[in-house]
Amino acid sequence: MKNNISYLCKLVGVSRSGYYNYFSLKSQQSRNLNDDQDKTVRDHILNAYNFKGRKKGARQIKMTLEGQFAIVYNLKRIRRVMKKYRIICPIRKANPYRRMMKATKEHKYLPNLLNRKFKQNIPRKVLLTDITYLFYGKGNKAYLSTIKDGSTNEILAYNVSDSLTLPIVIDTLHKLEKKKIKLAKGAFIHSDQGFHYTSPKFQKLVKSYALGQSMSRRGNCWDNAPQESFFGHFKDEANIKTCETLDDLKKEIKDYMSYYNNYRYQWALERMTPVQYRNHLLSSL
Repeated sequence: MKNNISYLCKLVGVSRSGYYNYFSLKSQQSRNLNDDQDKTVRDHILNAYNFKGRKKGARQIKMTLEGQFAIVYNLKRIRRVMKKYRIICPIRKANPYRRMMKATKEHKYLPNLLNRKFKQNIPRKVLLTDITYLFYGKGNKAYLSTIKDGSTNEILAYNVSDSLTLPIVIDTLHKLEKKKIKLAKGAFIHSDQGFHYTSPKFQKLVKSYALGQSMSRRGNCWDNAPQESFFGHFKDEANIKTCETLDDLKKEIKDYMSYYNNYRYQWALERMTPVQYRNHLLSSL
């Protein structure tokens, strides 16, 4: 028996003393204590993971634990416990359906005023806008248009439609105006070169709201990366697949937007929510 243990220890590269220590009462009690502690951490992680019904990754969990439950764990510990109990965070997938629609000769392309300077620390100055597709129910398709604050990541206005025609962006702008949001001096809206944004009607409406307008370079998604990032997180975290009707979808999106702006902590915003960060920036101006 002794020789068998020596052989096995040599085979797996551990010492005999280490083998006996592993099975000692003290070591077993220590492991049981660690398991109990990990289970407590796991339960706290799951509370944060499921907070507001939105699944989260390790960083989101850490910030939610601190912001909502006054519990502080380091990121390494959270990741270790998540791995141990197979708590999987959502992973964003590339959008294979994105497409450009051909504009008419009357449509006008505008220069890139933004040049990827998304974070200007001035709320409501850089407004990013775009449209994404949404599949729901039994093969139904809808579209989401949003206007996002480049400095705070706050969603200032959005519109959901089952049509990709021009009114989807026109109505989004109208909704922004109806909210009577006080924009910063020199505010402008930045988009890609899609036919909605090159439309004379859209550009005229932008000017009537005293906004400047900027466009990404053709075919360069990085020029509007924060907006693309938002759509990726949204599709990971919103419960779109459970929606059976367009009304269900609109309700879910409304709930998500409230969650995102008010409760979804972001690492790049000094671990604040978009609304908290907006108020933080305004207080320092």
